Amino acid sequence: MSDDLNMSMRKFLKQVGVTSQQAIEKAMRDAETSGKTFEAKAVITIDGLDMEHVVTGKIQG
Repeated sequence: MSDDLNMSMRKFLKQVGVTSQQAIEKAMRDAETSGKTFEAKAVITIDGLDMEHVVTGKIQG
């Protein structure tokens, strides 16, 4: 894997992580979430590669 590809992927994944955390935190602040558990799912697709990656988990309020 080239260094450029590796850095490009890391930059994209950092952006996904940071912006997703901000969006989740805002949604949790805007709703009554204390003590609730939420099912979460993230889907990453790449056009042109016929790729879909799904990550599921739980977020505790």
